[in-house]
Amino acid sequence: MRFLLDPEQRAFADSLNAMLTAANTPSVVREWSRGEHTSGRALWRRIAEAGVFALAIPEAYEGLGPRPVELSVAFVELGRHAVPGPLVETVMTAALLTEPGPAKRLLPALASGEVMATAASAGSYALDGDVATTRLCWDGDGLRMAPGHGPVRASLDPARRLTRLLPGGELLTPEPSLAHALTWARLATAAQALGVGLALLDRTVAYVKQRTQFGVPVGSFQAVKHQLADAKIALEFARPLLFGAALTMTESDVAAAKVTACDAAYRTARTALQLHGAIGYTAEYDLSLWLTKARALRASWGSPGECRAAVLDGLSGGGRRS
Repeated sequence: MRFLLDPEQRAFADSLNAMLTAANTPSVVREWSRGEHTSGRALWRRIAEAGVFALAIPEAYEGLGPRPVELSVAFVELGRHAVPGPLVETVMTAALLTEPGPAKRLLPALASGEVMATAASAGSYALDGDVATTRLCWDGDGLRMAPGHGPVRASLDPARRLTRLLPGGELLTPEPSLAHALTWARLATAAQALGVGLALLDRTVAYVKQRTQFGVPVGSFQAVKHQLADAKIALEFARPLLFGAALTMTESDVAAAKVTACDAAYRTARTALQLHGAIGYTAEYDLSLWLTKARALRASWGSPGECRAAVLDGLSGGGRRS
């Protein structure tokens, strides 16, 4: 199996990285956390114009996909820059809308970035339900278009604004492909987590090079080097699992990628926090934007225990291809 990205995929990642760097995403994240969405919506449209959301949508509905490898490439960059919004949920929505009628009506607007989408099971919290205009909710009766949302709740990651979706609404399909959609959500979450971990590592390496103690950079101490090397190894181990899972799209492979990437990002976050010292805790310092996201992504769309159970199920022959 070939895990290396081709030149076109690397160029796509580079172009997204350049665009998001120029967009100054930390300021966008802070505005989004305050409920100010103007800059976030503008960034969302630029991401859509780059074709990111279209990668999850079939060509029959004005998309470019589904292309899970390229989508993973894009989500690594979105995580690297801590882009706010219901990114994973928009991908999941595209995977949920498999009936021709609703798909033809709703997916073109998702591909173009004209609308945002979120999705959640009945009774659970949806991400950014106050911003999304396409809100999908499923229960025992099927998949519905939720008519609205409840109050916005704070979460561990200030940029992740949670709401409950209102019951009722238009029935889109009585038998939604939940397992298929969950696989896509976990793949996008894994890619996002890898990007978060890489950003945390880059920022921490830069910090220990300029922070001095006893007249020398902190990064020159062997104990510091070992911690950073361990974080680097964990992230680089997660990378081939992610792109390998994007090629196979089996439930077990994607679950393995999700738990590995999220654990690597979480480990890197702990290392980053320790090596930054007290400043790492402060909300004013940009590092906090990635620290909280690493923790939140670890529990999103499948806890580590649930993902490991899916891996074991796959090893016993129960894994399905999405």
